[in-house]
Amino acid sequence: MSDMSFSGPRNVNGHRSHQDHTWGSAGSNGYTRSNIGAKLDGYFDKRELPMYKDKPYNYATSRRKPLWQKWRFTLGVLLLLIGLLYWTGVFSPSSTRAKVKDTSKSTWSWLRSRPAGANVDWDERREKVKDAFIRSWDGYEKYAWGGSPAHCSSINPLGDQLAIISGNRHDLYHPTSKKGTQMTPTGMGWIIVDALDTLMIMNLTSRLTHAREWITTSLNYEQDQEVNTFETTIRMLGGLLSAHYLSTTYPNMAPLTDDDQGAPGEDLYLEKATDLADRLLGAFDSESGVPYASVNLKTLKGIRSHADDGASSTAEATSLQLEFKYLAMLTGEKDYWEKAEKVMKVVDDNGEEDGLVPIFIYAHDGTFRGHNIRLGSRGDSYYEYLIKQYLQTSGQEPVYLDLWNQALTGVRKHLITYTKKSHFTIIAERPNGLTSDLQPKMDHLVCFMPGTIALAATGGKTLAEAKKGGQWSKQQQADLDLAVELTKTCWGMYKTTATGLAPEITFFEIDNPPRSEADGPSTPPVDPVATDAAAEWKDDFVIKNQDAHNLQRPETVETLFYMWRITGEEKYREWGWEMFRSFVNYTQLEGDAGFTSLSSVLEVPPRLRDNMESFWLAETLKYFYLLFSPVDLLPLEDIVINTEAHIFPRFKLIRGLKTGWERKARDKDGKIIKVEEKKAIEDEKKTEAKKEEKLPKEKGKKEDESKKAGEGKTKEKEAA
Repeated sequence: MSDMSFSGPRNVNGHRSHQDHTWGSAGSNGYTRSNIGAKLDGYFDKRELPMYKDKPYNYATSRRKPLWQKWRFTLGVLLLLIGLLYWTGVFSPSSTRAKVKDTSKSTWSWLRSRPAGANVDWDERREKVKDAFIRSWDGYEKYAWGGSPAHCSSINPLGDQLAIISGNRHDLYHPTSKKGTQMTPTGMGWIIVDALDTLMIMNLTSRLTHAREWITTSLNYEQDQEVNTFETTIRMLGGLLSAHYLSTTYPNMAPLTDDDQGAPGEDLYLEKATDLADRLLGAFDSESGVPYASVNLKTLKGIRSHADDGASSTAEATSLQLEFKYLAMLTGEKDYWEKAEKVMKVVDDNGEEDGLVPIFIYAHDGTFRGHNIRLGSRGDSYYEYLIKQYLQTSGQEPVYLDLWNQALTGVRKHLITYTKKSHFTIIAERPNGLTSDLQPKMDHLVCFMPGTIALAATGGKTLAEAKKGGQWSKQQQADLDLAVELTKTCWGMYKTTATGLAPEITFFEIDNPPRSEADGPSTPPVDPVATDAAAEWKDDFVIKNQDAHNLQRPETVETLFYMWRITGEEKYREWGWEMFRSFVNYTQLEGDAGFTSLSSVLEVPPRLRDNMESFWLAETLKYFYLLFSPVDLLPLEDIVINTEAHIFPRFKLIRGLKTGWERKARDKDGKIIKVEEKKAIEDEKKTEAKKEEKLPKEKGKKEDESKKAGEGKTKEKEAA
């Protein structure tokens, strides 16, 4: 590995072996269990499994013992005692304590706060992000790229023998224990493919060459393995398509001769993407067209979720469209397009109130399960992909703009409220439907929303450009104002913790009854800039111990990137820099292993988890890099970014591609008009039309009669 401009924290030892979400379609309810329960479960199940992007961390199912069996009850008490000791870190093997770095040393001088008024070299800051990426990538490459059994393991039934198969590259990386694990028999290149476009954007040519060599020689999707439809689409299919786009449109990004026009490997990424997409299409073969939660890569058979009564996640089913529609444009294969867009029709035909949809949907009949409404896990990217589908096809599919506008209006009406003391704006949840009580809770995942609102308001143009020509509306300004306030709230999630990093979930103190957007905050909110631990605004933020982990998620820096590009306000870059410094300070490991996630953002020094998510490379560091880059790098007006931060172009509808569906007729309140009602309305319209047709005829007839009568009188007068 090349020399780094910074080094890791010292005296970090041990590692955490922690269970993540079950792979495939095994779902969760989105709520977390106590740390004690999770750690007790760790004694029974040490498997390492990947994180779902759109779900908060979920602990394994509890294994309780019947209390009426005395010896088992005694054993349970002993285990509880052990768990308490384990939780407090007395002998825990699943967490490590990192010492706070000494920023007075020269190698860490850049971590210290910049003096007020000092000039900022954003190019230099961008290079620090690249250094962090290199450190993370090289740690993965060294310890999880495959090799000796000492550094490798597998969650597959074939065991450790898989680790020494020639060309095998591990899908998951556990940096504190310095090993990798697989998700499929021969691996899917989970981290490699997900990070391809980041390698290109950062111009890391030698590392890209190594990754491409593995894809060329070893990546094979002919595996008898069940995989999650959504995660595989956004990370793997999205990663390959983004690599194809960047390598063909920006040949000077990490230039390789292998993908030059006319070279044998020119279409490598597209060929792999097409192969994978053809396998994923099996998930769409349900009675309704809504994709199953999982699909077998070899049999091409869709598989219903093993949890949640077999229902698919709504966000997962409706966040495949950017990928399949772009592939349809590239290949001319309409099947990709039609299957992806049919899902949107099925979802909309349910006619949910104010455009807000429950978080589960059945694949067999396309109806929703339950009434849980939220923009966090399992709901988030449904809303994100509404506006992005409109932008992807250059505004030629207005149905998606209609859906976005209706949904945003619904969010304002039903989910927006304010914190009690400092009046931060939050997007709450309605777990039991729109008529139920608000739950003042925001997953970190919800922090994609401010940036997406800003993107929708200007279409990706800068604010100055959008306001030219007098076309800037009051509604656009109101939307941008909402984005600004929500960004403050997400930034507050970072500023309120000891580490300067946000938890997975934050609760808030709100008024009873809650204030709605129609009420407005009683006073303007504060900026979350105070560093005083006793700052009053922090009282509005409530972080529970079981929600205090940090998984290196990207949503807030994603929003900062959009807010900076659109408004041009420097504060968003400064907030991003402060966030990045906190990641380096508290998640970087000693030596060359890279970065890892945290068990709690409330403790200094923090306890470390033993996992580096692929989205740390694919999203979080990419957004930091773009935030500190010049604005002409990947202009927003030319691109659309998927929910895994993969870059696609905007394009016009060509090759016979078009919107193949229309929304059902709705009344003035947005409710679907039933067939009988629709027929009655149509009959009434026809009757009115006929009346209108008759009026001129009757009027003309009367005029003719009147004229004839007048002529008759004239003749009578003349005769007299």
